[in-house]
Amino acid sequence: MRGNGSFLRNPRIPFIGVGTASLLLISVDPYLRSTITGRDGDLYLPRPPLNKAITGFGIGRVVRSKNKNFNEGDIVINPFSPVAEYSIVPADFLRKIDPTTDIALPNYLSCLGVPGFTAWVAIEVLGNPKPGSNVFISAAAGGVGMFAGQLAKLKGCRVVGSTGSNDKVQLIKDEFGYDEGFNYHEESDFDVALAKYFPDGIDLYLDNVGGKLLDDVLNHVNKGAHIVISGMISQYNTIPAEREGVKNLMNMVGKDVKMQGFLCGSYLNQFGEFAQQMEKYIKEEKIKPKHKINQGIESFFESFVSLFSSSNLGKVIVQVAT
Repeated sequence: MRGNGSFLRNPRIPFIGVGTASLLLISVDPYLRSTITGRDGDLYLPRPPLNKAITGFGIGRVVRSKNKNFNEGDIVINPFSPVAEYSIVPADFLRKIDPTTDIALPNYLSCLGVPGFTAWVAIEVLGNPKPGSNVFISAAAGGVGMFAGQLAKLKGCRVVGSTGSNDKVQLIKDEFGYDEGFNYHEESDFDVALAKYFPDGIDLYLDNVGGKLLDDVLNHVNKGAHIVISGMISQYNTIPAEREGVKNLMNMVGKDVKMQGFLCGSYLNQFGEFAQQMEKYIKEEKIKPKHKINQGIESFFESFVSLFSSSNLGKVIVQVAT
């Protein structure tokens, strides 16, 4: 039977290939927007074929298996999980979750998943700020920003974040340990805001939004500053001809600034180190996740749209089954 939108349910579970998994949780991430623009130049993942389920980072339960390494009932992580209640999956994609772990499953899609790994690469590998550095993080209450801020604080930095609501400003200060934060909707001039919150300049900027904020940050960077770009969510729904450009690039020359974009997939050789460190932080309660878990596969579309409207708090996840 058909559900809402473009969902198709089929009670018959196929048994073809390696095995079949029942989807429990699926991560909802902004990068999916770039795969459905219809513009090849925007893509950093392949465009999903028509009439096929889109994929995301998911957690499932094995219901049937032909592979000796996976048994019925195993809980597994699949970075290419179809947004479907059941799917046939090759074993090469799967990573088993230790059944004795006391780490909550949603954490494997947030602090131990793509958002946490992205934040870790940005702060620990590329930015690597020194104690006392002034760090600015945009989209600070989002899936990447909340962990990036906490990691920077653990390195002894002063951290300021921008968010899309006053509630989020309070959240990043009270729960994630940010020193300061501001609601960009209430700032008529980013230049003035940045001068207020960074009287001593910016040493590291983690950019998740792009646009005018990035341009104005270039007026406030210190000599030798790093700008690390993990995304530009403000531009994802804009056609190329109407995207906001950056005008203050000359400041990079005079101040010896390094700007670098990245995909966390380019650093998978360091995922083991990341996971070990992050699990330790979680168990020591030095890293605190915040999840917005929506119920039912039909909520996926609404959950996805919420990423671009400042309405979500923390990492957005859809719970499909228990």
